[in-house]
Amino acid sequence: METLLQEKIAGKKQVQVSQKLNVTGAEAVVLSLLAEGVECVFGYPGGAIMPVYDAFYHYQEQLKHYLVRHEQGAIHAAQGYARVQGRAGVAIATSGPGATNLITGIADAMIDSTPVVCITGQVAKHLLGTDAFQEVDVISVSLPITKWNFQVTRAEEIPSVIAKAFYIAQSGRPGPVLIDITKNAQNERFDFSYEKCTKIRSYFPRRKADMSAVEAAAQLIDKAKKPLMLVGQGVILSKAEKELKEFAEKSGIPVASTLLGLSAFSTKHPLYVGYLGMHGNYGPNIKTNECDVLLAVGMRFDDRVTGDLNKYAKQAKVIHIEIDPAEVDKNVKATVAIVSDAKEALVALTEKITAKSYPEWLQEFADADRMEYEKVVSKDFAPNTEKIKMAEVIKMLSDKTKGTSIVATDVGQHQMTTTRYYQFTEIDSNITSGGAGTMGFCLPAAIGAKVGRPDRQVVAIIGDGGFQMTMQELGVIMQYKIAVKVIILNNNFLGMVRQWQQLFFDNRYSSVDMQNPNFIKLAEAFDIKAQKVEKREDLSKALDAMLDSPEAYFLEVCVEKETNVFPMVPAGAGVAEIRLE
Repeated sequence: METLLQEKIAGKKQVQVSQKLNVTGAEAVVLSLLAEGVECVFGYPGGAIMPVYDAFYHYQEQLKHYLVRHEQGAIHAAQGYARVQGRAGVAIATSGPGATNLITGIADAMIDSTPVVCITGQVAKHLLGTDAFQEVDVISVSLPITKWNFQVTRAEEIPSVIAKAFYIAQSGRPGPVLIDITKNAQNERFDFSYEKCTKIRSYFPRRKADMSAVEAAAQLIDKAKKPLMLVGQGVILSKAEKELKEFAEKSGIPVASTLLGLSAFSTKHPLYVGYLGMHGNYGPNIKTNECDVLLAVGMRFDDRVTGDLNKYAKQAKVIHIEIDPAEVDKNVKATVAIVSDAKEALVALTEKITAKSYPEWLQEFADADRMEYEKVVSKDFAPNTEKIKMAEVIKMLSDKTKGTSIVATDVGQHQMTTTRYYQFTEIDSNITSGGAGTMGFCLPAAIGAKVGRPDRQVVAIIGDGGFQMTMQELGVIMQYKIAVKVIILNNNFLGMVRQWQQLFFDNRYSSVDMQNPNFIKLAEAFDIKAQKVEKREDLSKALDAMLDSPEAYFLEVCVEKETNVFPMVPAGAGVAEIRLE
């Protein structure tokens, strides 16, 4: 094969690598990334990774590098990029503290099934195990939170290891991988060639759906009187949104979404009945314990969805469609399990089932919605306080964008309010930290999302607490002119912790009251247009100014200080014990 790499990236000149090209390991890293179609990386240089950064210098036209302000920003940006692109994001760091600063984001990517490839520098091979300067055994540290990791100690290993890394990260149930490259391997020379990885012995990322299981599931569905479908991120990862819609419309089954499943199914669709979980909608939570068939598609029965497992859906026949066999029967016992890609399973099921509708069952969800509106929603939007309410901001944003923006959220009350009141009408629009609940996730993830989809509006909605964990990444927005729109919902509290302290710790507010800096001056210091809103009558114009700006924009909205987010399933309770107030 004379030409092993010929990638045209972003309209720039082609890169060609012949089989006989002699390069350093560092240059091999860059050429391998280009061979995988990588267009950008997020990273921070340092001593042990410096040879790779020297190689970047020679490929600036082909491979864009975004210099973050902290390595945690690199991994979260790579996650945001991966979530909107549907392929692996890349984060790069040096050894020691550079590598360990990636760990939180790697754990986040692992539990949320996000494909990222992390490349870290390492001390030279002869220094391994000597506690050399900035040496950390990142392979051992990252072992339980990566899908795969590997330490490269010879330059000739680099192409095959990188090829394997991308294949593992992106295939089957996606996840993070980490490649640790010693400095000697980066400096050594060898004859470079590259071949993409398409299979690995003993690794079977996708299984063909067992048609007997599909048949059994179809029979359960056809006999159901009150079926309910729970949709998770697996639908998005398998790009099965169209197939989900076709199945739902033929089956007539009500559709509820997990946190990460939001935007897999339009919230405007008549079969959509709400959002599951601790702060989800009343109807889908209580009806989980009333349905006769529970169809779970690409979701893992997380504890925030199930509550007390001893009280969860005991009356229902459970059909579980899941690509990862390790998730089947882990938390909830399946009556029928279809271990396969969600798209494949939905196509097969759609062919087998009988077209039906459930008007009376859907009416029960509508009745639950009315109860929730009376007890919760009407209060969330009642302008009976001087301060603006979080829900008002989110609903107005949703209305103005018609639910079409990519919305990134951090973790806390603003996150739950956004997932409740932003009406996602476009696929791949919800970027949030689910299983790990990582504060500081949103700002760099929004940056990565905007880099990945510059054609779409990207809005970052962040609490004042989470923002201060990674606020230095405003520097990335400034340096590279990234048109992210940032909304800070400022209540001068760690709001969700305060809510728990109020409800479950007798109002003992311990270390949750925050004295914040002047956020507007901070944004302006980074040359970002900024505005502060304190009065309800100013909110609409401020949102218009933000959304109409062709550049980045920073909007601080001072919101009611002690608002609680309801409904709420208390920790340890069953889903039917959800509280409306």
